[in-house]
Amino acid sequence: MKRSFLSILFIAFCLFTNAQTNAYTSVSNLSYYPESEIAADDYIKERCVLDLYYPDDKEGFPTVVWFHGGGLTGGNKSIPKELMNEGMAVVAVNYRLYPKVKAPVYIEDAAAAVAWVFNHIEEYGGDPDLIFISGHSAGGYLTSMVGMDKRWLKKHEIDANRIAGLIPFSGHTITHFTVRKERGIEGTQAVVDDLAPLYHVRKDAPPLLLITGDREMEMMGRYEENAYMMRMMKVVGHPDTRLYEMDGYGHNMLTPAFPLLIREVKRIVKLSSSP
Repeated sequence: MKRSFLSILFIAFCLFTNAQTNAYTSVSNLSYYPESEIAADDYIKERCVLDLYYPDDKEGFPTVVWFHGGGLTGGNKSIPKELMNEGMAVVAVNYRLYPKVKAPVYIEDAAAAVAWVFNHIEEYGGDPDLIFISGHSAGGYLTSMVGMDKRWLKKHEIDANRIAGLIPFSGHTITHFTVRKERGIEGTQAVVDDLAPLYHVRKDAPPLLLITGDREMEMMGRYEENAYMMRMMKVVGHPDTRLYEMDGYGHNMLTPAFPLLIREVKRIVKLSSSP
């Protein structure tokens, strides 16, 4: 009986310890623009908010900033369940949408949200040197634009090279089709201008992990865009660009992609802690 009681106590202690280890806090609808801008624009107040999910009992953890998809015309923030309980913070971001706004407002919002994370994640225990950016589809496009074109974060006095890693899921690397639509350009007409990640390939960019669906099942040439992005990054001498194609998956290739994101975060965290 005594042994059984001790066994129960030991199991209870392990369960309690595990629960404590896996304790996370969520904070919703934090504004990422200054109060003066929020007060002057109801749409900023409505859309320019983020949710933060972070571990309670850790410090120095990495953070993934996650941008939702929706073609820059729809979608809403949510913390992907696949990224929960992984020892890192996740920031899910809303941004303003077409047709209420036009380019480059979407990118400006994305950069403002990333800047907020750089400026505030340490208050929650996170490491500002371990901030990763990711997102799906339109969110992948925003990921690449904020990380590749340094002018957007420069407005917030942040060097985009401080980003620990860029991990876009099936994002445009040419100019986004909604941005082309704003200009009266058909979606089948490829454009590479200063609102295209491809325009900003550079040797000194953060590590870049490109992930797409199967080239035969993806949206219009999305795999090929990303393959060209990878090739041009290598041409300019970028040392850490890779591309994964999720065979058998179309544009909604998130299920097999999330484990790759988590693995990439752990890889870079390990590298950052190496002597």
